[in-house]
Amino acid sequence: MATRKEEKLFAKEMKAAKKAKLKAMKAAGIKPNITPEQRKYNRNKALVGSVWPIFRFLILFGLCFVILYPLIFMVSTAFRPNEQMSDPSIVWLPKSLTLRNIKDTWDIIDYGSTVLNTLKLNIISSVLSVASCAITGYGFARFKFKFKGLLFALVILQIIVPPQITSIPLFLQFSFFKGFGLVKLFTGEATISLINKGITMYAPAIFANGIKAGLFIFIFRQFFRGLPKELEDAAYLDGCGPFRTFITVMVPNAASSFLTVFLFSIVWYWNDYYISSSFFTNNDTVALALKNLDSTLQAQLFNNQTVSPRQIIVWLESGCILATAPILIMYVFLQRYFVEGVERSGLVG
Repeated sequence: MATRKEEKLFAKEMKAAKKAKLKAMKAAGIKPNITPEQRKYNRNKALVGSVWPIFRFLILFGLCFVILYPLIFMVSTAFRPNEQMSDPSIVWLPKSLTLRNIKDTWDIIDYGSTVLNTLKLNIISSVLSVASCAITGYGFARFKFKFKGLLFALVILQIIVPPQITSIPLFLQFSFFKGFGLVKLFTGEATISLINKGITMYAPAIFANGIKAGLFIFIFRQFFRGLPKELEDAAYLDGCGPFRTFITVMVPNAASSFLTVFLFSIVWYWNDYYISSSFFTNNDTVALALKNLDSTLQAQLFNNQTVSPRQIIVWLESGCILATAPILIMYVFLQRYFVEGVERSGLVG
């Protein structure tokens, strides 16, 4: 199946060949037989070709402004002094720049330790989620077993059902964790609480039930279904079992898919605050720190006085910059691999 890049290259070559043919006919003095209908069609096509670029530019410019407006406002606000927010003469460009807002927000949310804790939580959860979802997706793609359709329907439900429905049962389970009687056997207590512990994020990821796990299983299933069956047949002839075939043959061929799912997982775990706020009561992650930044600023900068959002917006926008900066840096360096993985994983095409 031809990729978009190959299709564009073929169309470009055909257009160049057509132009070369017309140029050769013109040089030889051969005039092409053009009917009035064809002449009218060519005139209309030339008119559309001259107007469409202008129309396309206006559409793209408008869309870019709508999409980039929050980012422009965030950058413009985060680096301006707080008193300039009340200056009506300032719209986009502040009269002076300052890093004080960034420094204050950095100290208030303890940005260094918060980022390290978030990375620890995200990377471990993402690695576990990628591994479990890859094995599950491979099973759905290559093996036949009873109730396969029903189980895959449950996977689709993971994509459809919002996390708000499952978060309450999970919270109760982790708050009064019994561990099939093992807790009482080793601790002497009936239950223990796992709240504010990383296991609340690691355990669902191990069993392919983490954040967006249903989508990851679907991506792996689609990718493995697209690989030739002869790869596995050759491995079986060499004496490999199903698991060894998966590790030594299928995983290396699915490297781009693994990277795509890993990046998706990192981003979703990084931006998640709903599930994290259910299992963590402290601001241990960047998303939670940003979610509670308003109340934190009122407590530490304004001594619990009620202030309007306009008075603290420079610190709120600074928090947004600090929260998005690591993800943007990661995307800059991994953009090419990310796009390739998306194209090959079955999400487009």
